[in-house]
This record gives sequence, C-alpha cells and structure tokens, in this order.
Amino acid sequence: MASILSLQNISKSYGRIDALKAVSFEVPAGSVFGILGPNGSGKTTLLGVVMNVLRPNAGKFDWFGQQPGEKLRRDIGTLLETPNFYHYLSAKRNLEITASIKHKPWDDIDRVLKIVRLYERRDSKFQTFSLGMKQRLAIASCLLGDPSVLVFDEPTNGLDPAGIAEIRQLITDLARNGKTIILASHLLAEVEKVCTHVAILQRGVLIRSGEVKSVLSQEEWLEIGSADLTLLQEIAGRLPGVKSILVSENHLQLYFDSSPPDAGWMNRHCFEQGVALNFLALRKKSLESAFIELTDNVSN
Repeated sequence: MASILSLQNISKSYGRIDALKAVSFEVPAGSVFGILGPNGSGKTTLLGVVMNVLRPNAGKFDWFGQQPGEKLRRDIGTLLETPNFYHYLSAKRNLEITASIKHKPWDDIDRVLKIVRLYERRDSKFQTFSLGMKQRLAIASCLLGDPSVLVFDEPTNGLDPAGIAEIRQLITDLARNGKTIILASHLLAEVEKVCTHVAILQRGVLIRSGEVKSVLSQEEWLEIGSADLTLLQEIAGRLPGVKSILVSENHLQLYFDSSPPDAGWMNRHCFEQGVALNFLALRKKSLESAFIELTDNVSN
C-alpha cells in the first residue's frame, strides 16, 4: 500500500523541552490513521509540523512522495483548530466566506453540507447549532474542493456522547468513500473504533506504530480449574504451544505462543486425560491495560 505521508526522524524542541524526538512512521493511502497519546505527548505539534505551521528542528517529511509546499497544503483538508465562524450568519453563508478565503468553488457548498448532514439546516444561523453540528460544519469546511486527505486534531474534543457518535460515523463514512484520514486523539476507545492504523506518542517519543489490531493487541489466555489442580497442571504443561502457566487461587492461567485452543476442545482433552474441569473461561487483557503497558516505560 502506497504511503500518503512519510516522516523521517522528526524532532521539535521548545527551548529545553523536546516536544518530538526523532519520530518516524508512514501513513498508508486509504487508512484512518490515529495519532494517539495523552495531552502533552506531542500530537498537536506533530500535526503542526506536517502541515508546515511549525518548522522541525531536525528530520524531514513528504506528502505523496513529494517535498511539502503551499500547493500540496491547499490540497489537504485540515482542522487543527475550530474555524472562526460567524455566529449570526447561516451555515451556508459561513461556508461561502470560507470557500472564498480558501479559493474553493461556491458550487461545492451544497455537496459538503449534504455529506455532513447539515443541508436541511443550511439557512440556520450558526449560533443555533449544537456543539456536534458546529463540529460537523467545521469538517464540511475541510471538505471544500474534495481533498483526498483530511487532517483532524481532536475532532471529538468537548462533545457529548451524541456528538461523539455523530463525528465517529462521519469519519467512518468519509473513509469508506476513499478519504485518507489522519486524526490526533487522546481517547483510546475512539481510536480503536474508527482507526485502521495508529502511532502512539508519549512525551514526544514514538512508542509504536502500525495496524491497530497489532499495535494494541489484547493478549488472550485460558483460565481452567478442577478438583485435582496438580494433575491438571501436569496435563496443561504437555499442551502444544503453551508457553507459561500461572497458578491463581484455585485456577490455572494458560498462556500460549499464539491464540488459545478452543474452549470446547480443552474441556474434552482434559476429560480424556482423566480430569473433569469445574471452571473454564477465555480471558482477554483490556485495551486500557495493553495501552498502559506500552506507555509505562516512557512514563517512568
């Protein structure tokens, strides 16, 4: 898969504070790429660098295999901060002003309003909109001119659950229609729900990047129990692929090199070996635990 954005050892400092430390990763075309990290991790700084708002102290990056420039920047829809819409003007009039500033055609306004599901409210004043509607209008301004890449900084920040769900669905729809989307977020659950790829930042350090399912892998294990725990442990130790066994109260926790065996197979296997299980459960590490483990070394 071709890369839309490639970063090589990007570093940015503010005096003695290192906001970014030799960050490198690539954003595949067609992906929803999340830049995940707590506040102060360098997410906003990174977006500012790749959008030529900030100059890095070291490193380089390119868009579409080309050196960044003003023309390329205009071809990318960006939402790094909430646009200064006029509260007393309608949604459509605000987009007309935005289109004029961005040198985008006015005849594209109805299209983007329909995409963000605000066409029926196009003549309503901005001040009558909910926070979620205001954010969708901001995203509509990014869609003017039909850019292939969208860059959002914390697109759900400050929204209530309904507003978050609206933006989440909109991002999903845009990605399904072929947009490459890069978004920064401190919300782990949102990244998991909408992103295909992720880069995790902590104190300016890139901890890991890649597909969400591999970077934020949730380890699974089997937990089993029986009246004869000693014999059960002997049987479990002979299982193919088992890498470790932990004794937890009256149960055994079995960890495998790959995915644990089917629970039904495990129950039958133990019975055939002369042990009846009185407990059997498939456990999975929480997403939060996986994230904490990744970031813990840098935090400490």
